[in-house]
Amino acid sequence: MEAGNKIGSAAHPSSLPPPVRGGASAGTLGRHLASRLVQIGVKDVFSVPGDFNLTLLDHLIAEPELNLIGCCNELNAGYAADGYARAKGVGACVVTFTVGGLSVLNAIAGAYSENLPVICIVGGPNSNDYGTNRILHHTIGLPDFSQELRCFQTITCAQAVVNNLDDAHELIDTAISTALKESKPVYISISCNLPAIPHPTFAREPVPFFLAPKVSNQLGLEAAVEAAAGFLNKAVKPVLVGGPKLRVAKAQDAFVDLADASGYPISVMPSGKGLVPEHHPHFIGTYWGAVSTSFCGEIVESADAYVFVGPIFNDYSSVGYSLLIKKEKSIIVEPNRVTIGNGPSFGWVFMSEFLSALAKKLKKNSTAVENYRRIFVPPGMPLKYGNDEPLRVNVLFKHIQEMLTGDSAIIAETGDSWFNCQKLRLPENCGYEFQMQYGSIGWSVGATLGYAQAAKDKRVIACIGDGSFQVTAQDISTMIRSGQKSIIFLINNGGYTIEVEIHDGPYNVIKNWNYTALVDAIHNGEGKCWTAKVRTENELKEAIATATGAKKDSLCFIEVYAHKDDTSKELLEWGSRVSSANSRPPNPQ
Repeated sequence: MEAGNKIGSAAHPSSLPPPVRGGASAGTLGRHLASRLVQIGVKDVFSVPGDFNLTLLDHLIAEPELNLIGCCNELNAGYAADGYARAKGVGACVVTFTVGGLSVLNAIAGAYSENLPVICIVGGPNSNDYGTNRILHHTIGLPDFSQELRCFQTITCAQAVVNNLDDAHELIDTAISTALKESKPVYISISCNLPAIPHPTFAREPVPFFLAPKVSNQLGLEAAVEAAAGFLNKAVKPVLVGGPKLRVAKAQDAFVDLADASGYPISVMPSGKGLVPEHHPHFIGTYWGAVSTSFCGEIVESADAYVFVGPIFNDYSSVGYSLLIKKEKSIIVEPNRVTIGNGPSFGWVFMSEFLSALAKKLKKNSTAVENYRRIFVPPGMPLKYGNDEPLRVNVLFKHIQEMLTGDSAIIAETGDSWFNCQKLRLPENCGYEFQMQYGSIGWSVGATLGYAQAAKDKRVIACIGDGSFQVTAQDISTMIRSGQKSIIFLINNGGYTIEVEIHDGPYNVIKNWNYTALVDAIHNGEGKCWTAKVRTENELKEAIATATGAKKDSLCFIEVYAHKDDTSKELLEWGSRVSSANSRPPNPQ
């Protein structure tokens, strides 16, 4: 945790919340937890009530700076906390014991995969029931209350089971501070009978966390910078590639400083989109192997040295392990380690410090940028379409591109939206989020709810396929109830298109819904919501004009009809390569 960032700044006494008035009596566990959440930057908590967490929810409601948002189910509450953490730096959700905990599990696993500090709070059994042979409701019928804890142990970086007031203060604070330090989710279970009982350990407002900044091993840092500078200054046409771990290392600014100082072209791995400034004069696009942005893949793969900053190389990001990258030409910068070529490797060297120090040692070299500009051919003009011609997906995204400003944020659902949104050029300060490592379909509905709640200065534009929307559609309800004004493009192409391109079968076809009628029914005349069906380019233009004009203060849901085979060329290529990787025969034993 670096000093001076959003969460670290909570370490100043001036940021203490005012005393709680009203329902919660002073000096209770419930009040302490509510104050802690406000202190670390959480203003909204996503919850689903259950009998084990009701008293705790009373205390969260009693904290004037905390807003409790009831979700339709626990999975969406977890996805919302994930989206909130992307915009705010930390998120929180509250569910009930086991039936709620096991339901939110998938969302917390996704947050773990993306290095997001989400505080997952569960209302647990009465403290008197621990250590007895009793069987409780909401369990699997065994006198064992540890099932939920064991499930969370593999997908959280710390777990706290609070069933005793004497050590509750320490357990809660340790879990929350660990989430902030490690940038991963934590699990906190709180016995249902404890939140309202005064206890001396909660006698005063919690003292703000002071999370000491991590400082590199100075000798290791100097050696890593010297070795990297020697490696890069010998190169003819080096390039920089930003990856998803730029976020957890809080190194975006240092990355830009390095790009400015070096003159190298900068590209981004698909899962790092939104973390690298695309308005930068040296930005050349997304590096994604065979499905890279035009001319970007050629420049990266033909370089004689590449610096990958915070990468994740998995089967999806490597397009079925088909990247033409050679280890001996690469410098891999992890959040706390630097490896040059096949070695040496330097540990306890932190990304931000390394990039800043390296920027001072590099000779300016713009050869690869000039090569890119030499070979770059601007995309051709799209064909003119007849007024009544069915809308093509690439035309939809041309219009979405024109909508984007620094006051927008894009949420891209798992599916063909990955590839179409990847091609959008993000203006300065435009947000961009998707869940590439975990790739859980349905994530975007909850994430849109959470992100929009955290980033009230931005209008969220979500691109969601019909198959994904069917998984989590209910929490459109919570968006309307919370007065959100996001624009949702529901791309109705009749099924799980991304799965079709990996391996087709009848299971990829879904029952078609009347999506706008569903959203109208959820709206039910309460709150501000507007829907439209779009089949042609002219209808799309009209819908966008209404959503950004007369209905700009409403949640706008635009159902776009697309042909089931109208996919990006990138998905076709990617799908065939991932299919090939998935279907490799067993190695001989």
